[in-house]
Parts: sequence; structure tokens; C-alpha cells
Amino acid sequence: MRILLVEDDVRLAAELKPRLQQAGFAVETAHDGEDGEFLGREENFDAVILDLGLPRRPGLEVLANWRNAGLDMPVLVLTARDAWHERVDGLKAGADDYLGKPFHTEELLARLEALVRRHHGHASSRLQVAGLELDNDLQLVRDQKGLEHPLTGREFRLLRYMMLNADRVLSKNELSEHVYEEEDLRDSNVIEVYINRLRQRFGKRCILTRRGQGYVMPSQPESGS
Repeated sequence: MRILLVEDDVRLAAELKPRLQQAGFAVETAHDGEDGEFLGREENFDAVILDLGLPRRPGLEVLANWRNAGLDMPVLVLTARDAWHERVDGLKAGADDYLGKPFHTEELLARLEALVRRHHGHASSRLQVAGLELDNDLQLVRDQKGLEHPLTGREFRLLRYMMLNADRVLSKNELSEHVYEEEDLRDSNVIEVYINRLRQRFGKRCILTRRGQGYVMPSQPESGS
């Protein structure tokens, strides 16, 4: 899952980024409102963490501009402001959730996970698709027999994105965008390697190939796996 972190406190951003990465997110950062708004418009993100007190362009204006442009990615607002009317303003501008500073990183991660799940139509904290259950905290999969399969960081990112988008054909480019960070060398052919690793563990039919289009993970287990 690819996250945009827009935070002018460079130290806080530097502390948050590795925690988000450990939780299985690919993270891009911006430190002012103009750069943040531009990245949000030009790149495809699964969610945004947005500070309100930004230089060059206020966070509320950035958020309103995104929503006016039809961008619907979940946005979690961070702010040091405590006034109730400012929280209301953020929600009215299109925020999906609100977290005041200072905060516990564990709460931020839990809220972020919940936002992404709900955005993809998964209300439960347990992500279950085609007989597989993904444990976000431990970054492992439980199969239909109850066996646990630990995942590498990129395997976890890839499988989580495919499970959240079950039954939808996903191109190699889209998958690589949501697995790699901007500074990584993106090679869509490497996606094939990770797809094959997952098939070896969970069966060839857990991820299907659509020639000329990409891959799809069926929401229901298919026979012949």
C-alpha cells in the first residue's frame, strides 16, 4: 500500500516513515502544502496522512482542492490544533479521520489500516480472501488448514494490495506502484517473481494471469489449486 505523508515537521516525518514502512507501507513524503497537493494529484496513493499547519499552502486548502478535483483517497488529518470547530472544518473539507498531536504511532497505524480497509469495502479487521487470512500485525498468512506462512516485506505489500482488490485485474505497473517507493528501482518483471512465490505457497489458482492485462486474485477459492 502506498502512502503520502505530508508533514512540515521534518523530524516527525523522519520518525514516522520507518514505522510506516515496518507496517508494510511504501511511503512518499512532502514537507509543504504545495508539494503535497501536487504529489496527491499526480501520483496514485492508497491513503494520505495530512498535517493541517503546513507552509506555502494550508492543509485544509490542500484537502479541499483534492476533493474538488474528484480525488477520493482516504485522508487522515494530523494537527496540533485542539479546537472542536477545527476538527469539524477538517471533516467538512473531506477528511476521513482526525488525529491530534501528540499521538501514539500505534493509534495512527490502526486508524490508517482501518481507513484503507473501509475504502476497499472491508469492514472487518481481519482481511480474508479465497480461504486466506492476512495478519497485518505479524505480516503472515493463515491458509485454509490453519498453517501460518511468514511473508517478506514486499510479499506482504503485494498480497495485501491484491486481497484488498480481489476480483479486479491489476496490471504489473499498478502493482509495482503500490509495492515500491519512489526511490526504488521499479521493475515490473520482478512482480512476476513475487507472484510465483505466492503461487508456490498457496496454489497456482490463488492468483490468475490475464494475458495482456495483468493479474487477478479471485475472492473465492477455485478448484484445481
